[in-house]
Amino acid sequence: MEITQTQTSPVATVLSADPAPVRATDEPTIASDFETFLKMLTVQMENQDPLNPVKAEDFAVQLATFSGVEQAVYTNKLLEQLQSQMGLSGIGPYADWIGKDARAPVDAYFDGSAITVASDPDPNATEAFLVVRDGNGLEVQRVAIPTSAAQIEWDGATASGLPVPEGRYGFTVESWTEDGLEAVETAQIYTRITEARGGGDQAVLVTAGGIEVPVDQVTGLREP
Repeated sequence: MEITQTQTSPVATVLSADPAPVRATDEPTIASDFETFLKMLTVQMENQDPLNPVKAEDFAVQLATFSGVEQAVYTNKLLEQLQSQMGLSGIGPYADWIGKDARAPVDAYFDGSAITVASDPDPNATEAFLVVRDGNGLEVQRVAIPTSAAQIEWDGATASGLPVPEGRYGFTVESWTEDGLEAVETAQIYTRITEARGGGDQAVLVTAGGIEVPVDQVTGLREP
């Protein structure tokens, strides 16, 4: 009597598994994956060739491999939670800064209210100018300012008396001497802090208009 050996394709065996349907809104978890894995393993055992069965050691390797993946996934989730907690603790000291005006060499958002600019021209300057540029880097205004350190209230009014459009503006201070342009520095402005966020290496403050300011650039704080 001739015995005909039937081989079962591993791929066909896997596809023959009948795991429980998962709704599109369900979030996959390790538990559900492990349950599916066990069902697939059971189907594989039931459909193996009786004349050439899979060795027990091979099943053990499959279980050990899945267990290792499971532990790696759990470890990654724990690391993500730890990183999130560390980020929140990193912004804790800056919670009291929200609602205050921070002084920093950054752009400011003009909404019709005057912006306080802290200028500090070069000590050798005989002339100094506050240069205002819009969000595209185009110069919109140039104003003569004192050659000594001072705080200037920029109201956005142009030569025609009309205010510039609302938006993001940058401020630089040009220091001139008899020999020409001596120095150009980014002016420090006072801007309202609306939010504190956890960054990669340090916390980031968000000011009016959504402008982000690294905390190490803040040189002063004041009450509004």
